[in-house]
Amino acid sequence: MPYEMPEAKIFACSQSTYLAEKIAETYGVKLGKVITSTYSDGEFQPSYEESIRGTRIFIIGSTHPGPKNLMEMLLMIDAAKRASARHITAVMPYFGWARQDRKDKPRVPIAAKLVAKMLEAAGATRIITMDLHADQIQGFFEKPVDHLFASTIFLPYLKSLNLDNLTIASPDMGGSKRAYAYSKALKSDVVICYKQRAKANVISHMELIGDVTGKNVVLVDDMVDTAGTLTKAADLMMERGALSVRAICTHPILSGNAYEKLENSKLEELIVTNSIPLRQESKKLRVLSCSDLFAEVMNNVHHNESISNKFVM
Repeated sequence: MPYEMPEAKIFACSQSTYLAEKIAETYGVKLGKVITSTYSDGEFQPSYEESIRGTRIFIIGSTHPGPKNLMEMLLMIDAAKRASARHITAVMPYFGWARQDRKDKPRVPIAAKLVAKMLEAAGATRIITMDLHADQIQGFFEKPVDHLFASTIFLPYLKSLNLDNLTIASPDMGGSKRAYAYSKALKSDVVICYKQRAKANVISHMELIGDVTGKNVVLVDDMVDTAGTLTKAADLMMERGALSVRAICTHPILSGNAYEKLENSKLEELIVTNSIPLRQESKKLRVLSCSDLFAEVMNNVHHNESISNKFVM
């Protein structure tokens, strides 16, 4: 008799429970049951409370700081491997530690490569993620990586705004490829910000390459951390004659006093996904859900169907 693959099961790391519930609802299954025991010193142990033997499981968890989030994903993968799951897919809407993708000075780690090897060593057989900080991180894995683009979420929203004289902007030179991809889809102009950093998260100088006079500008980036770059860029563009400035950032880390900077900036709105839970609300934040995107891709992966249309800007 031919082997019939059982229905996939979806589980959540604690930091991504809300998103995982939305994904499971769209997928059409109930979120699997996991309990976590915690020792008095902070050590914790996740436990699957149902059989996963011979099944494909999806473990949903973004690995944004602190390190507990990454450790929980690793423990969940290891537990699934030891429980004889057939396929173990780590669904990481935000792949943390991705900014450390190369040695930019002597005696520093390449954390993104280390995280990739840790996930594989734990037992992950596939990775699904969205808008990596650098595309080449896919090459750190020996397992299949499905790298989704959040542009499939953002582009329909941008088009619905019907902005005249639209211009796409990159907040730095490294994001120019992403900006050009959006501009091609929207048939718009492109400008680029050139910045110099005194140290991590501290900008010493910023200059604008291109004209924004009379333009409605949309900055695009993969993440927003302290919001220093975005807010500085927005203020600079308004000084240079822009009509309005919005920003699209897939992953809303928003650390430190990012919310305060956002509220005091000339940004009209910051458009993000729910790949990372927000620490607080803001009238300038608009959150677009990525649950439908992940649910569709997970369903196609389970049934061995194509997902190539989710890789196209």
